[in-house]
Amino acid sequence: MMVLFLGGSASGKSELAEDCAVALSAPSAFGSRRLYIATMQPFGEEARQRIERHRSLRAGKGFDSRDCYVDLSGTDTSGYDTVLLECMSNLTANEMYREGVGRPDWDGLADKICGDVSALREKVQNLVIVTNDVHSDGGGYDSETARYIGILGEINTRLAQQADAVVEAVCGIPVTHKGALPEGIGEGERKC
Repeated sequence: MMVLFLGGSASGKSELAEDCAVALSAPSAFGSRRLYIATMQPFGEEARQRIERHRSLRAGKGFDSRDCYVDLSGTDTSGYDTVLLECMSNLTANEMYREGVGRPDWDGLADKICGDVSALREKVQNLVIVTNDVHSDGGGYDSETARYIGILGEINTRLAQQADAVVEAVCGIPVTHKGALPEGIGEGERKC
């Protein structure tokens, strides 16, 4: 199963996605292992604080973690049935501005990233993806930022088409646009 969670900043999408990944990988006779693929590079103190906050939110939920800033398809998922990928927004920016490449040709970037996600999906039973809703926060951006928003928007659209379920997080409440979530997701109290 592939589930796409999207929402604005601090919308609760990460916690909902974690809960979904845990529910999808409920222990079976063969056991269950969850992998959290983190795409946020720790640039600066604010980024480090966000990373630590996310680590504390998923503590005790049975995730192993791997950092993957670019080239998602090369991530080793051996032994994992469920992968939580957080998040497409960071991965897209990392691919756009990857070190040693200079300013790449961004025309094929959505194809590359969607191809990497498809390769990852082939390796696991469940893939839960977190992304930002970038088209609802206004406009008036410089051309480079507008290009980033366009590429991420294309990626989000393509992933939503492929996903079994698409869920928007609104103030910690899951609004399902496609498919269905495992029972009980989003029904508990949200942590502040």
